[in-house]
Amino acid sequence: MVAADNLQKMPEKATFNLVAYLKERQKICEAALDKAIPIIYPEKIYESMRYSLLAGGKRLRPILCLATCEMMGGTIEMAMPAACAVEMIHTMSLIHDDLPAMDNDDYRRGKLTNHKIYGEDIAILAGDGLLAYAFEFVATQTPENVPKDRVLKVIARLGRAMGAAGLVGGQVVDLDSEGKSDISLETLTFIHNHKTAALLEACVVCGGILAGASSENVQKLSRYSQNIGLAFQIIDDILDITATQEQLGKTAGKDLVAKKVTYPSLWGIEESRSKAQQLIEAACKELEPFGELAQPLQALAHFITSRNH
Repeated sequence: MVAADNLQKMPEKATFNLVAYLKERQKICEAALDKAIPIIYPEKIYESMRYSLLAGGKRLRPILCLATCEMMGGTIEMAMPAACAVEMIHTMSLIHDDLPAMDNDDYRRGKLTNHKIYGEDIAILAGDGLLAYAFEFVATQTPENVPKDRVLKVIARLGRAMGAAGLVGGQVVDLDSEGKSDISLETLTFIHNHKTAALLEACVVCGGILAGASSENVQKLSRYSQNIGLAFQIIDDILDITATQEQLGKTAGKDLVAKKVTYPSLWGIEESRSKAQQLIEAACKELEPFGELAQPLQALAHFITSRNH
């Protein structure tokens, strides 16, 4: 037992510096993405792919992939190709989502959207190119010391997260739901579990798989990422109402104009914030068995609910 007069001399537990961590990880992710796609003939398509891939952003998805791999005993080098791949897939989804046939937006990350610069035809092809290259990149660039069965599992996870069982399926239901006032909470949650949470889950789970996570730990990672994915979307819905175009880097208030059912439209802003916070707490609870190794993932979860863009 420590004497009371000695308590003040005990060193405090070091707090995790998320700002420094994000800055450092964004830097290495940007460098890896820049290197991943050089400009070769036909230059136009590579320029278009790079325009959207390197347009900035928080790089939350690749950072989650790297952080999970490290938490499970792996290295940045093991996970970097998969981290780049998830950002390529995410970028493809943004290029296609911004098209006139989908969400019809002129701005993304504070810049003109891809189709506004390169035309709809090249924008569609740039998205296709990024999607195809993401799988090639994981298959060919993951280091040789990573067992091939892990790489195969990662490719399968990414495919499922992207396809009709994931992002594409969520987008279809989202498009079908536009302008309808009778969308249920279950349908809304289906949309966002597939459209937003599925890829976030793949980022986290793939990082774990590459490091050799057990099936039990993969389940913990799945529950963690599903919770942060849904919280991420709730906060996005709130920001669409409360943030400016300058903060968001894209058109604000679009959900209201499109008459989309959102979490704030069902629950109100305050209850939506409360629900997001509950999801983040549940997510962090899944990581308790990993102790201090989980600090980056726990801090990233809380970052999701405190962001303003």
